[in-house]
Amino acid sequence: MLSTVCGAGLYGIDGFVVRAECDASDRLPEFDIVGLPDAAVKEAKERVRTACENSGWRFPDMALTVNLAPADRRKEGSGFDLPILLGILRCAGVLREEVELDYRCFAGELSLSGGVRGVRGALCMCAAAREAGLREFYAPAVNAVEAAAVAGITVYPVESIGALVAHLNGDKPIEPVQPPGMVDKPLVGGPDFVDVRGQLMAKRAMEIAAAGGHNILLIGPPGTGKSMMAKRLSGILPPLTFEEAIETTKIHSVAGILPEGVSLLGARPFRSPHHTMSAVSLVGGGIYPLPGEVSLAHNGVLFLDELPEFPKQVTDALRQPLEDRQVTITRANGRVTYPCAFMLVGAMNPCRCGYFGHTTRKCSCRPDDVRRYISRISGPLLDRMDIQIEMPSLTYDELSEEPRVTESSEKIRERVVGAREFARRRMGEGAVFCNAQLDSAKIRKYCRTDEGAVQLLRSAYDALGLSARGYDRIMRVARTIADLDESEIIRDHHVAEAVQLRSLDRKYWG
Repeated sequence: MLSTVCGAGLYGIDGFVVRAECDASDRLPEFDIVGLPDAAVKEAKERVRTACENSGWRFPDMALTVNLAPADRRKEGSGFDLPILLGILRCAGVLREEVELDYRCFAGELSLSGGVRGVRGALCMCAAAREAGLREFYAPAVNAVEAAAVAGITVYPVESIGALVAHLNGDKPIEPVQPPGMVDKPLVGGPDFVDVRGQLMAKRAMEIAAAGGHNILLIGPPGTGKSMMAKRLSGILPPLTFEEAIETTKIHSVAGILPEGVSLLGARPFRSPHHTMSAVSLVGGGIYPLPGEVSLAHNGVLFLDELPEFPKQVTDALRQPLEDRQVTITRANGRVTYPCAFMLVGAMNPCRCGYFGHTTRKCSCRPDDVRRYISRISGPLLDRMDIQIEMPSLTYDELSEEPRVTESSEKIRERVVGAREFARRRMGEGAVFCNAQLDSAKIRKYCRTDEGAVQLLRSAYDALGLSARGYDRIMRVARTIADLDESEIIRDHHVAEAVQLRSLDRKYWG
């Protein structure tokens, strides 16, 4: 007897439908799984057999051959346990003949007791099932809310194989999961800019960075609030659009770090890895490539504290993802591409002791040590930092000012959202999400300048020795500053502020 049950696999952040073809014949008992299975899929034989027996059914004493089609694509993970067992139960007569499986897709790992455990990438699998024309998706109960974010397909939560068989046979139906709505979830009660004393220029720089999605580098002595400022950046970013939320959630689902019971991520990601991380951890990789920190920060913020302490090989690996906004990982068994459109926030001291150029404390580093420390940030990476801001030590008056003097994250966020909306009306729906994504053609189209701005740009280009990339980045920042002023024309004071926010490379790296 032959039965076919649909399952789903993962390739990058994309799912694909897999048909588990189970053939049972009256020969000496054996159990084979073919179709390029990995070790986890091969081990399904023992999980399936034990789960079947512990659920109250006798495992058939037959020759069982399960083919996972298409046979030329590698199958990874434990999510094929459920469709494999259902195919066997259909051959054994446990599932009634009138039960239709053609329009249903199943994914889940089996426990030895017959329970159904969660899997990675349920959202991606459900999307692939819908694209294949399937109408129902059966997911582990812990992943059901996540999968229900996909419109156009009914999602059923599965607690155990026994409950699933009772549902399919019509004995005890399972209630489907209701599709969740898209809800904006700002950082309520989280870090707020109202806690930051002084540093008005740095706050302005952070607002501009958030409004345009620009990369920013913070330089200053210890204790000036660099990390404190960076951790509050997520609170002033605009809410995720539905498309951004789907794509971001897919990546976190594939990585297996999506919180249980969460359907869609409502807040933009904030990733802050330790400086001992490897290049593979940053950009992604492994035998079966998983997303790295740059992809986990997609549509959000990647914060690298103590930037010079990261190995140079690690920081230089950021150069291509920052430009391409995607990273392609190539291995012997194929290529996987993950999106990585993120804001890079770097924080660093001006030297190893942290007090180079300090007004009151003496630096204990030798000149060669200062140059060696600063040179850990390569020129190409520095060139990709749209905004560079120096954060000086606070005076007593700044540190002791009343909280009412400082603005809250909510007020700053309103201006950021207003600037993004102003830019969206100019560029239209679906063009780009922020000014940092403008390419050269769009810069020429949308960055119109007056005569004063042109003269100032010419002077800055010659005086600062800007590269073509540096010129484009100044134009993008100036465009964002003009958006905050709701000005269609970039004027000279917009360019002047953009140039001022990119002048530290001459002070420290000149």
